[in-house]
Amino acid sequence: MFDSLSDKLVSAFDKIRGKGSLSESDIASAMKEVRLALIDADVALDVVKKFIDDITLEAKGQQITKSIKPDQMVFKIVQDKLTDLLGGKNAENTIKLSSPPSSIMLVGLQGSGKTTSAAKMGLMLKGSGKKVLLASLDVQRPAAMEQLQILGDQTNIDVLPIEKSQGPVEITKRSHQLAKLSGYDVVILDTAGRQVVDQDLMKELIEIEKFFKPQETLLVADALTGQDAANVAKSFSEAVNITGSILTRIDGDSRGGAALSIKSITNSPIKYIGVGEKIDNFESFHPER
Repeated sequence: MFDSLSDKLVSAFDKIRGKGSLSESDIASAMKEVRLALIDADVALDVVKKFIDDITLEAKGQQITKSIKPDQMVFKIVQDKLTDLLGGKNAENTIKLSSPPSSIMLVGLQGSGKTTSAAKMGLMLKGSGKKVLLASLDVQRPAAMEQLQILGDQTNIDVLPIEKSQGPVEITKRSHQLAKLSGYDVVILDTAGRQVVDQDLMKELIEIEKFFKPQETLLVADALTGQDAANVAKSFSEAVNITGSILTRIDGDSRGGAALSIKSITNSPIKYIGVGEKIDNFESFHPER
């Protein structure tokens, strides 16, 4: 992740490396290259503009000390701003759990990896000693519920029994009742997705959120979709209270555009990343890395 962007940023600073001082035109030239690198990484244009404006303002206002070369100073500003854009060095990248049963709702488009992420998160929580219940609310996609059941069997995590006659809200109520009666610590809801954002999907999520009042609503986004992930993030965050994000297929993404856009647009941290296809390829996200 970020390999391609890193290479382009290094090239951008080659033009100012070794200079004893930097003029405004030097900074402008370097920022033009940074801007092109971010656009090539498929970062949302609004995010790019604000990022470049912030860096330019700070670079012009910095006092150069004899112990720091100008190119190193600008490089550090860019690095710090990138870290901030991803959530900051002390980002809150863990989920918040309340008194049992805590509730987590996963939202996102069809194909983003919600179902697999539900199982991966369940396995991670189980490893920390939590009793987890998985529940599929996807009554739209054929075999979606069965897919979650298979993943639950593979990870030895309980899955809410399937009742085909129920809708998403009824399933949500049943999962909550079972969690209370059976002493589960966490309920993870795998909501339905669509191939595109539509009004029916959003109405469904709003209704579920209203009843379930989840401690966490995590947007699951495919890192390979780049700027499209930013557009999806905007749509979902306007409908429900997104508290964090999970980026999937990070292992296949060398550009990082989705990661750099999504935190800024949802105003919530990237909490977890999927780093491979195996069920345990799931970890906390650390912006400073």
